[in-house]
Amino acid sequence: MADYASMIDETPLPAVLPPPPARGKRPRPRLISGKWLKQDMPRERLIDHGPGVLSDTEMIVLVLGSGLPGHDVFSVARALLERFGSLRAMLDGSYSDFEGIRGIGPAKIAQLLAIMEMARRSLVARMRERSLMNSPEAVENFLRLRIGALQQEVFMSLYLDARHRLIECEESAQGTLTRMAVYPREIARRALTLNAASLIVAHNHPSGVVEPSASDCRLTRTLRDTLALIDVQLIDHLVIGTDQVYSFARAGWP
Repeated sequence: MADYASMIDETPLPAVLPPPPARGKRPRPRLISGKWLKQDMPRERLIDHGPGVLSDTEMIVLVLGSGLPGHDVFSVARALLERFGSLRAMLDGSYSDFEGIRGIGPAKIAQLLAIMEMARRSLVARMRERSLMNSPEAVENFLRLRIGALQQEVFMSLYLDARHRLIECEESAQGTLTRMAVYPREIARRALTLNAASLIVAHNHPSGVVEPSASDCRLTRTLRDTLALIDVQLIDHLVIGTDQVYSFARAGWP
């Protein structure tokens, strides 16, 4: 196996070396006898300077740890980013999305998926512990991670208790690239079942453009009116793009 340690040169360093890369810049590995110097490897850079200095490729290298024979871990990490286009899109990948990438087998795919799920669960746990009225950025970060990079529209409902803490986060509808059927009465029925006092709903725009459509505005009005009949407040409807979020509440509602 072409593991992480085999790429490190432990021999004494020559007297003169070029200076280490500046903090925050993409590293330029220094080679001796065809191997990277130990202090230039991602793990050592993270320990010395923190995770913020690492590139997306280096972060993936640390997660994978090693490649397979004929496929070093750095090549595999670059192949993953090329396949998905971004780290965020990779976080939404399924098992089948990772299949066929040379140098990564079932064990590594499972490892990546487990780490991604841990990140999602951590964000959900944080939302259960605090009032989401005071943590809008936590909600937006979670939703960007959950649905921001998807290639089909997904409608999410976050059911909250009387103290605006998360009771349940559920996928209420799934559509295509441009169309999705959402049923406000079903969402209201679910709110009653969960004894929710309020909701935050969200859906993604696969195009990345977060400007709401006319149908988005109609749905928001209908959903807000339907929930009001059962004394449940619609706190916000968020439209999630790749890098942006549109808030109906902040915009003054439709």
